[in-house]
Amino acid sequence: MSGRLELTGAPGSPYTRKMLALLRYRHIPHNVIWGGAMAAPEGYPKPKVGLLPTFYFEGEDGALEAAVDSTPIIRRLEADYAGRSVIPDDEVLRFLDLLIEDYADEWLTKAMFHFRWAFQADADHAAPLLIHWALPQMADEQVDTMAAQFAKRQIDRLYVVGSNEITAKTIEDSYVRILNILDKLVQNQGFVLGSRPSSCDFALYGQLTQLTTVEPTSAALTNRHAQRVRGWVDRVDDLSGHKDGAWLAADKFENLREILAEIQKVYAPFLIANGKAVAAGLESFECEIDGRLWTQPIFPYQAKCLASLCQAHARLSDEAKMQVDDLTGGWLSRLGLS
Repeated sequence: MSGRLELTGAPGSPYTRKMLALLRYRHIPHNVIWGGAMAAPEGYPKPKVGLLPTFYFEGEDGALEAAVDSTPIIRRLEADYAGRSVIPDDEVLRFLDLLIEDYADEWLTKAMFHFRWAFQADADHAAPLLIHWALPQMADEQVDTMAAQFAKRQIDRLYVVGSNEITAKTIEDSYVRILNILDKLVQNQGFVLGSRPSSCDFALYGQLTQLTTVEPTSAALTNRHAQRVRGWVDRVDDLSGHKDGAWLAADKFENLREILAEIQKVYAPFLIANGKAVAAGLESFECEIDGRLWTQPIFPYQAKCLASLCQAHARLSDEAKMQVDDLTGGWLSRLGLS
């Protein structure tokens, strides 16, 4: 493709940050229009679902089309732009990259939302900041009013992502564990899948831009447990000068066992219970995660995530599937859907 990609986004959107860092690393020319959906130029198409970031691609007929889902957008960019790929060549690593990216996008975001809105001090900090990011020239009185309204709406929606008094400790413990896991991976090899970044690095980074710097409670946990991860987030923000490294060699896949065990511990049981509830037409579900009760409304999109992972798992060669199952504990095979 020629020309510059255009997208709308916001600094407080972890997915916007994920994609901007990826574009910088891949040297893809782009223009970001700050302010979210309301900032899209007149005449630009609206996405079916108003999420950030929104990318504007030129379709086959020359007309612009809006796209919002970061994972397929990354794969589309791989086809459209050559060089500095973020998708591993190895079949096993490619699947693990997808799995870890999905975990970051769909589970770690629960921690982001929880730490932002479940604690009053964090909510008081984030709400006006989100307004300033979008509308920096708004008068202070209007900021205060809009921030209070926005905070109330988000706090009232905590239950949607599963954040409540019952699940709080599960979310918070999981966050501390992933910090410690990433700390070791970064120290040993630089990135999750080797000495070069993959799509899962940018997914983790996106959530961590908020958790390690914006929310006071989770930022304090980061500084206490994994300052190295805090430093890594700053570096990943702009990897435009990072020279291509190497993917993990097959004899180093063992380095991923701890992060994959964490996914098996928290994300897999959530995905499975949510998927079953969606299939059964239920409105909410309960399951056990990390030895504690988890309860929340169904999340249809995350049922699609499970289906996509199962399909990707089914496409693996027999040898690769055996390796993946050994590394992940085999929970995808046990579902009988792949």
